[in-house]
Amino acid sequence: MKQASRVVFILLAACAWAQAPSESLPARATLEQLMLDLIYPASNDLLLTIFRGGPKDEGEWAAARRSALALAESGNLLLTRSRSPQADWIEDTKLLVDAGAAAYKAAQARDTKALADVREPLDRSCTTCHRQFRPNVFPQQGGSK
Repeated sequence: MKQASRVVFILLAACAWAQAPSESLPARATLEQLMLDLIYPASNDLLLTIFRGGPKDEGEWAAARRSALALAESGNLLLTRSRSPQADWIEDTKLLVDAGAAAYKAAQARDTKALADVREPLDRSCTTCHRQFRPNVFPQQGGSK
């Protein structure tokens, strides 16, 4: 319980930091850099671990925690004003934050089933955002590519 409280505190502090005016905290990475160099590797590593039946040893649990925390915190980075193009962006990004936080909680508890349960929300967070903001990845039904 003490660990869960610590995680909640860290995530709340990160949310408060992410809401600071962008003038005082300028973005250092582009959206593309965040997606390609932080979010995609973290989500891919986490999903591969889940599809392989979950972490097998302390090293794999630590890697799952790192990937989960990277996802939750990168979601907060995506919410900074300089990267938030519209209201749907905020809603879609919160799906990523929630999935990352749930994965972190599961990995912290070494709960393989709870970690496996994150697969669908994590996949949904990516798909929901990409359908709206990357139509070349998810073209409209009946449309040509």
